[in-house]
Amino acid sequence: MNTTTLNLDEPGYLSRRSWFDWLFAALIVLGAGFAFQRYAGAMDGYEKGILIGVVPFAIWLGWSWRPLRALMLGSSGVALLAIGLYSRTADAFGADLAQAEQVFLLKYFLSSQSAILWMSVLFFMSTLFYWLGYLGRSPDNTAERLGSRLAWAAVTMALVGTLVRWFESHQIGPDIGHIPVSNLYEVFVLFCWLTTTFYLYYEDQYKTRALGAFVMLVVSAAVGFLVWYVFERGAQEIQPLLPALQSWWMKLHVPANFIGYGTFALAAMVAFAYLVKQQAGETRWYKLAPLWALGVVLCFEPVVFRRSAEGSGIYWMVYFGIAALIVAGILMGRRRIAARLPALELLDDVMYKSIAVGFAFFTIATILGALWAAEAWGGYWSWDPKETWALIVWLNYAAWLHMRLMKGLRGTVAAWWALVGLAVTTFAFLGVNMFLSGLHSYGEL
Repeated sequence: MNTTTLNLDEPGYLSRRSWFDWLFAALIVLGAGFAFQRYAGAMDGYEKGILIGVVPFAIWLGWSWRPLRALMLGSSGVALLAIGLYSRTADAFGADLAQAEQVFLLKYFLSSQSAILWMSVLFFMSTLFYWLGYLGRSPDNTAERLGSRLAWAAVTMALVGTLVRWFESHQIGPDIGHIPVSNLYEVFVLFCWLTTTFYLYYEDQYKTRALGAFVMLVVSAAVGFLVWYVFERGAQEIQPLLPALQSWWMKLHVPANFIGYGTFALAAMVAFAYLVKQQAGETRWYKLAPLWALGVVLCFEPVVFRRSAEGSGIYWMVYFGIAALIVAGILMGRRRIAARLPALELLDDVMYKSIAVGFAFFTIATILGALWAAEAWGGYWSWDPKETWALIVWLNYAAWLHMRLMKGLRGTVAAWWALVGLAVTTFAFLGVNMFLSGLHSYGEL
């Protein structure tokens, strides 16, 4: 007979908290109280409810993963510094946004546009140092460690830029202020820092930085699009919300959606690393399918965006050249790269957990989107192209997880499927906006 021993002397969850845990919790509560006192006039009832609900969730996150404490407190503190540098009146509105071009720290570091540009630079540098790590010979590679530090710094600047942009939008006028997740510029920033944060969590949990080089490639590709979008379209300018977006559902639906997009992208890059390691000894070039597939994707993207805008050909040609160099470098150094990658079992586990998390949040986002559609358009589902492709994405990953849990899907097939999933997700995210029209045409390129 099996017996279970209950250890009554084991301390409970709250009693295990250290003084620093409680100090962190107190700071979160004080910060929320300050935000409520200062900005309650700019909030509706739903936003006040969300603020209250975020407090225990943020405390739980900080207690569960300690690096998030420094991220939350650091980004909030720097954002408050930036807000304080604007000349402002006593109420929630009235800041002089012209200070962004007159105050040194705002102009070069802490205005929303400056912070997001720094985010872009830091993500590129992080990717570079992660890849330089493959040239290192020591187990505790300095370049990879620096790549990880730069990734954290980039996420911090992304959060600072997002928080300050949120503040700036309210200073334009009470009917213009909104959480910055309403257009492609803002959601690309969201995608970059969410994807990187999830990767950094797995980096910490599995005690390996070797996957950073692969995951940061997709983040840098997103940053490359973001830079083009800013300089080609002036997308960084804050615009009033369209009527369909003036809903509190947006504050929940979009972040949940992009947790899904970010973790699906992370899983695909881990799948790519899996295939690189698996085929490291392959000498027949036509068998190196995953590497060639990456080359096709990277080279096809510039062609698409070059056709979508006049005058951006030089930018996309440079993009093409960098993509070609990356592909060539991976092809030539695949054995050395594979030698530094973790075991196939670990890669498979990270891929599975990323898809599982993404699928859960994408499901929540789809349900929230249906509720939002019912409020905005009078129906839960209208077979709009964006909705149809969201359903295709959901079905794809539902099938992947079903095969994993019911049939034991592992290895090469699972990795290829995850890569195909990234292509499907990318089309749902960008391709629909570029080539199709519908109720979601407010996000078109």
